[in-house]
Amino acid sequence: MNDGAPSRDWMVFNSEELLDKVKGKDARISEFLRVPSLSVSIYRLPAGCKDMQAPHMEDEVYYVVEGKARLRVEDKVTEIRPGDVLFVRATAAHSFFDIDEDLVVLAFFGSS
Repeated sequence: MNDGAPSRDWMVFNSEELLDKVKGKDARISEFLRVPSLSVSIYRLPAGCKDMQAPHMEDEVYYVVEGKARLRVEDKVTEIRPGDVLFVRATAAHSFFDIDEDLVVLAFFGSS
């Protein structure tokens, strides 16, 4: 019988609690899951902020939770909005810019 408590095989994360971890006026990132094949973070960039991330050694998927901005990957640019799902391959130079509204994304990293 399952009593609803997480086990080593599964976990449940509350979106309000995750958002609380990155609230404030500064750029913040909070990793909330790390297993051998995957890590997941919530990342917040306030409006007008400059994204300073460097290319990663792992493939990455972003899910845009809230905000409006643009994403540059190498020499391509796209506008992003809540609900968008973005893929960035390992080692690709990328950053968010023109952040018009506070941007919150879930960042999923595959293993390298």
